[in-house]
Amino acid sequence: MVSDFNKVDKEFTEAQNYWDLEKIYIDLGSAKGKSLTPVEKKFLRGLLCGFSPAEIANTVYQSRNSSTVRVYLSNGLYKYIEEILSHQAGYSIEVKSWSRVTHLLEKAGYKKGFVQIELANNPIKTKKTELTVLKAAKKEDWGEAVDVSLFYGRTTELAQMTEWIIEEHCRLIVILGMGGVGKTALSIKLAEQIKDKFDYVIWRSLTTSGSTSSLHLAPPPEVFLNQLIHILSPTKETIDVEDINSRISQLIDCLRSSRCLIVLDNFDSILCNEYSTLNDSDISFTSSINDWNINNYSAYHLPQIRYRSGYEGYGELMRRIGDSQHQSCLVVTSREKPQEVAVQEGERLPVRCLKLTGLSHTESRILLQNKGFSHSTEEEYKLLIDLYAGNSLFIKLAATAIQELFRGNIYKFLEQGVIVFGDIRGILDQQFNRLSHLEKLVMYWLAFNQDLGSVRKLQKDIAPQVSQRLILEAIELLHRRSFIEWQVSSFSQTPVLMEYVAERLIEENFKLRQEKPSSILMLQTVFETQIKNYVRDLRLNNEI
Repeated sequence: MVSDFNKVDKEFTEAQNYWDLEKIYIDLGSAKGKSLTPVEKKFLRGLLCGFSPAEIANTVYQSRNSSTVRVYLSNGLYKYIEEILSHQAGYSIEVKSWSRVTHLLEKAGYKKGFVQIELANNPIKTKKTELTVLKAAKKEDWGEAVDVSLFYGRTTELAQMTEWIIEEHCRLIVILGMGGVGKTALSIKLAEQIKDKFDYVIWRSLTTSGSTSSLHLAPPPEVFLNQLIHILSPTKETIDVEDINSRISQLIDCLRSSRCLIVLDNFDSILCNEYSTLNDSDISFTSSINDWNINNYSAYHLPQIRYRSGYEGYGELMRRIGDSQHQSCLVVTSREKPQEVAVQEGERLPVRCLKLTGLSHTESRILLQNKGFSHSTEEEYKLLIDLYAGNSLFIKLAATAIQELFRGNIYKFLEQGVIVFGDIRGILDQQFNRLSHLEKLVMYWLAFNQDLGSVRKLQKDIAPQVSQRLILEAIELLHRRSFIEWQVSSFSQTPVLMEYVAERLIEENFKLRQEKPSSILMLQTVFETQIKNYVRDLRLNNEI
């Protein structure tokens, strides 16, 4: 006699690869009092594949109207599932939404490869048993993730992202921020904290070297997808075809069947810009900062943030994971926001962005104290932290230099008037070199005209004159690249960026006449003077 398990319809047949359908049918039929109908089985398989009621309706009826499917679920399947699970657990369990079905049935042992849990009438004992089984079934692959046992603050950010992922079931989260601000450490800490909620945890960096001079990119997207599929479904053969969409579809099947957390670090390393034909020779610097000329400016177009040749598939992967219904989450860290995310994100949508800024004064002070600065004053701490805007890596690099060259004296270091040096300069160079000429021009003007904190003021005063549309687009790009911060209706730069931009203006970006204008000579000392005056004022206040 052929069992019901073998009488599967054509829809959602892949569910039998991951779930013990025969046992689920029998147990739910027992709760119903008679066998499930073919329609109920079909809808159940759709849920087990990670499909929403609307997607099930579209597959079965070629219609996005899901009212029929929802009636079947709420008046039947949900009640049967609640009954069998509540009876096994000894306390009430509610389905609440379609997305919880796979999670609840998985914990109850209906998924292939999971040990059946012996459920007693003791809820505490039951939960402890469930946790043991889930941990035994989980697979973690951390790649080259660094040790984050010494982690500073970020409790608010961790709580926010945990709520997005666990409670609100977000499918794609992008952590944005300047280089050195702590995106990598935060992504690892987040994955460590919520890993028990997932069947698989995979952390990968899209660069294999921390050195900016010897950067090795991740494998092409086709290879990377095959690696993921092999980890998530070792018995499944990957599709050896040129069409990357087929591989992505195969991966999304895995994300529907299992609850997976995938983290991609340094996503910006596979991004690049599409520049216009404007050359450095089109830019000249004359007698003052107000006399910039850009020839043929009307033909100028801002670049778009795009992918390196051969890496476009990562963008399609991100888009599909954000759009498709599944029970998993992709977390990405990047200095720049990809276009796919800018289109998909929203406060109430399953795609979110977290803009990561510097550490707080309290967290930064703890960092400095762990570096050995136990006798510095609060004023010294505050000055150093403010100059680097709480950027954890910049503070660590500066702290090392202060200890080695100035015997731990923060004031002595600041009196030199140089806060951008060594690896700090290298990190900023790497990101600044990606800017277009117009973006650089805006950065120069903001550095020396901090009162130009709005689009309208900037468009009015900047030279050469640029249309408000181009200014707005440049500001948007700079914000997406984490170079400026929005504050209500205005924007600003951090002190370390201001000094860096001043140095770049003088050293590289413009061809200067043989005799430097007096304004350029003035710019060379402006930050040194400001810092020395600030230190002097602090010392006078302390003496008083």
